[in-house]
Amino acid sequence: RLRFSSRRWITNTMRVDLRSDTLTKPSAGMLSAINTAVVGDDVYGEDTTVIALQSKIAALFGHEAGLFCPSGTMTNQIAIHLHTRPGDEVLCAEGAHIYQYEVAGASQISGVQIKLIKADYGILTASQVEEEINEDDVHLPASKLVCLENTHNKGGGSVYPLQQIKDIRDVCKKHGLALHLDGARIFNACVAGGYSTHELGVLFDSVSVCLSKGLGAPIGSVLIGSKKLIAEGKRIRKRLGGGWRQAGLLAAAGIYALENNVERLSEDHRRAEIVARILEKKSFVKEILPVQTNILYVRLEDYRRACDFVDYLARHEILSGGASKKGFVRFVFHLDISEDMFNHLVSF
Repeated sequence: RLRFSSRRWITNTMRVDLRSDTLTKPSAGMLSAINTAVVGDDVYGEDTTVIALQSKIAALFGHEAGLFCPSGTMTNQIAIHLHTRPGDEVLCAEGAHIYQYEVAGASQISGVQIKLIKADYGILTASQVEEEINEDDVHLPASKLVCLENTHNKGGGSVYPLQQIKDIRDVCKKHGLALHLDGARIFNACVAGGYSTHELGVLFDSVSVCLSKGLGAPIGSVLIGSKKLIAEGKRIRKRLGGGWRQAGLLAAAGIYALENNVERLSEDHRRAEIVARILEKKSFVKEILPVQTNILYVRLEDYRRACDFVDYLARHEILSGGASKKGFVRFVFHLDISEDMFNHLVSF
């Protein structure tokens, strides 16, 4: 079994929760925005705060319209349904959220097949995409959609260079494929990649923009695209049970997050890098995936040792994302990790 220092990282009264950036709770300012939100019935299109959020995000990313949904899984699945027909094929990188963590939604809801492409840290190249597009052959499903994930969770929070996306966009146009972005941590990508939301957004036919991860909103993602695409998307959202009423309470939290919590994301990135530098000196750590944003993946020798590490941390009130079968342990940094918590974390 692994032997760790007996020194405690933190006090029993403090808990550092690095399982996910979905664990954040609304701040006082966000709660005030929720409390004062003007609401209406969104199914009737009468919630002005929802309308404001949808318009704000669409404009940020250079699109015409937006659709506020309960989750990024729903926005991704709506997008897949909009861009394909049953029997078509969707291309994405190995480890993509739409394949690995959306309960086979693409096959169940849209009747499509997903083709996985092996890519370094989940970042596809244009040549890889073009190579996997099927020929016009009666034996093969029609390749109709490419889905990118930026940042890529399983790749360690990896970030697409903007030119690489432009090259993939050109391949999609050449072959008549749509291009969708799973932007679960899209603002982390923009901050780390050094490009604007508009520069990134206009390269895609549709984008899922999550508000409940690094930005700290309690719930919600917005699907953006053309007016025609989003009008049909609203029908699919209703079919999936995603129509909601006074959702302006949640939309107000999203607007607050956009206006207050984007610039600080670089602090989460900095903290992830600091902890990575500390852990890379530990003999029990075999590999650390390159750290670009707020996600840190550390690999131990095997699953059992990774479980030992996770258990050790938990006994000292440090919560990680658990151990994978390949021996990886994930840590995700977010705005609810205070300076005191972080100082305790790095003091071991």
